[in-house]
Formats: sequence, C-alpha cells, structure tokens
Amino acid sequence: MKKYELVENDFIVYEGVKLYRAKATRAFSGVNVDDLGGYIEKEDNLSHDGDAWIYDNARVYGNALISGNARVSDDVLVFGNAQISDNTWVYGNARVYGNAWVYGNAHVSDNAQISGVASIFGDAWVYSNASISGDASISGNASISGNAIIQ
Repeated sequence: MKKYELVENDFIVYEGVKLYRAKATRAFSGVNVDDLGGYIEKEDNLSHDGDAWIYDNARVYGNALISGNARVSDDVLVFGNAQISDNTWVYGNARVYGNAWVYGNAHVSDNAQISGVASIFGDAWVYSNASISGDASISGNASISGNAIIQ
C-alpha cells in the first residue's frame, strides 16, 4: 500500500523541474493521514517502504532517492543520483547531490554540502558550512563542522 500520493495541484517549479507536494495516505512514524510533506519530482524519489519522509519545503528531484527510515526536512535539496537511507536525518539548508550517499545514523545539517561520490555513514555528523566532496568518506562518530572542506 502506498504511503503517500503526489498532490497534482500543489507544485513548485525549481531549477526548471516541476516538483509536487507529497501527501500521506496512511499513518506512519509521526506522520498522519493527509499530512503534507515536502516536494518531489516523481514517486521514484521517495520510497513507499519504511518510514522515510520529506518534511517542510525540502525538495528531492532527479534520480535522488529517500528510503529506509530517513528524514529530510526544512529547506534541504537532494538531487542528482544522491541517496539518503537508513536512519539518517538531513535538515537545515543542507545540500546532497551528485552520487553522494548518506546512510546509517548519520546527520547532515545547517549549510553542509555533500557531493561527488562522497559517503557519510555510521553516526557521523556533518554540519555548519562543511563541504564533503569527491570520493571522501566520513564515518564512525566523526563530526565535521565549521568551514571544513574535505575532498
């Protein structure tokens, strides 16, 4: 059973891409029936399995996928082939794009940017204005913040 539907008359156009508001069709993990979520381009961007959800004005498009029990909120952008999965939380004004992958129990927040084929996993936390790119891998209990740039 699908956990959400796209609201055809509630959309925005961002970077030339039409993004539709998600609306919950069943209750799960703090989300109630008829709760409005963030914006996605297509159903392939948000899994119907697990408790993954996009909140607020977060936008997910391209071939990006939110799955597992992941939460994406606030003004986050996830695009390209990026994947957010497991029990991760991406919030604030964070950007995750390219072929980046955030999974495990990781947190990405504030103005952090994750791109390239970078992976953030375990209990890692990337926040503030940190930028992780290239094929960098941040894991374990690592905490990357400030204006750090890791490539």
